[in-house]
Amino acid sequence: MKLATLKDGTRDGQLAVVSRDLKTVAIADAIAPTLQRALDDWQFMAPQLIELYEQLNAGRAPRAFDFDARNCMAPLPRAYQWADGSSYVNHVELVRRARAAQMPESFWHDPLMYQGGSDDFIGPTDDIVVMSEDWGIDFEGEVAVVTDDVAMAATPEQAAGHIRLLMLVNDVSLRNLIPAELAKGFGFLQSKPATAFSPVAVTPDELGPAWRDGRLHLPLRATWNNNLVGQPNAGDDMVFGFPQLVAHLAKTRNVRAGSIVGSGTVSNKDARRGYTCIAEKRALEMIEGGEPTTPFMRFGDNIRLDMRDADGRSIFGAIDQKVVQGEPPVSR
Repeated sequence: MKLATLKDGTRDGQLAVVSRDLKTVAIADAIAPTLQRALDDWQFMAPQLIELYEQLNAGRAPRAFDFDARNCMAPLPRAYQWADGSSYVNHVELVRRARAAQMPESFWHDPLMYQGGSDDFIGPTDDIVVMSEDWGIDFEGEVAVVTDDVAMAATPEQAAGHIRLLMLVNDVSLRNLIPAELAKGFGFLQSKPATAFSPVAVTPDELGPAWRDGRLHLPLRATWNNNLVGQPNAGDDMVFGFPQLVAHLAKTRNVRAGSIVGSGTVSNKDARRGYTCIAEKRALEMIEGGEPTTPFMRFGDNIRLDMRDADGRSIFGAIDQKVVQGEPPVSR
């Protein structure tokens, strides 16, 4: 099943079901007004949404119309929780090696994770609004899962049964603000602006054999200013699968329906597959040549993130964004 949230002038949008080929869409307000409401009572709501999905794919859904990703908000426009991991330890190792910093051995056994802002996600084609290029604007291509309720102290095996949806992510980072923030010892804040998600969230069964061992085994394509810069496989070199990440989050507290858990920047040891964030490219340049040569994003730049199935069809729809300069708010 594929779900989206359409813009309707409200904060939380309108839940819709999208056809498998991403061509048509049907409003699901007779079942649930929002995706969060569906997740709150997933066992009851999901069968009804699946029935509408089957009707849509068969061309029998009432009130169906053409799907356009530009009409989409993030599948969850705001969420109770956004916890982002760093499962591709290769990425962490490269960035640390570039600045001659040792990586603790524990990073291979205990997931890294931080809590990001979840009150203001942006849609897949919304602009990335930043006040200054000097902040080091970077994209980060990731995969994320959405859970229903997960009990405190759930095992990875138990957590796996609570993964309801998957999405793509652009976890925008302001690289030049990060060092000062991390030096305070309290984690990211200003260096992590609004996060964007794919137009569509999909249930794991839609992914077929590509979804196994708690990982999504397909390439994530990153296209920067119309140049394909990376297509690392999201299933390769992912040290911690999503069940482990969810269980890590739930170790000391309940995880409630609508929680989003990210994979961290998708990264492969095989550098020939390219990159899904500029920081990794710059790290490789520093390791090989002593200094980075690839600049961060500029105003007017475009980033596109997409994932295709074995037949070359987009699964989630593309995140397709432009970087624009923000303006200070007008005094009232």
